Amino acid sequence: MNAEEKLNVETRAVELLRTVFDPEIPVDIYSLGLIYRIEVTDDDVLQIDMTLTAPNCPAADFLVEDARYKLETIAGIRSVEINIVFEPEWTKDMMSEEAKLELGFL
Repeated sequence: MNAEEKLNVETRAVELLRTVFDPEIPVDIYSLGLIYRIEVTDDDVLQIDMTLTAPNCPAADFLVEDARYKLETIAGIRSVEINIVFEPEWTKDMMSEEAKLELGFL
C-alpha cells in the first residue's frame, strides 16, 4: 500500500470511528479524544491506539468491538489491531470543541 492509499485508509478510519458511540455519552469516541493513534503498517494492518474515559469503563468491550467491526470493512486492510492504552491519561481537555459543547462543558 502506498502513502496515498494509507492516508485514504486513515481518513476512512476516522469517518468510521465517528460512528462509534459510548451508550452512555451522546458523543462519538473520536470527538471525545479517545483515539490516540491511527496507523497502517507495511503489512496492511490498521493499528489503533485508544483509551477510555476511565480504566473501569463498563462499555469498554462494546466500544472496542463496535470499532473493530466497522474498521474491518475498510478495503485493503488485512486486519485491525485495537490497543487500549492509558498513557497519557484521558482528560476532558482532549475532547473536540464540538464534544465539549454537546456535553455542556462550554
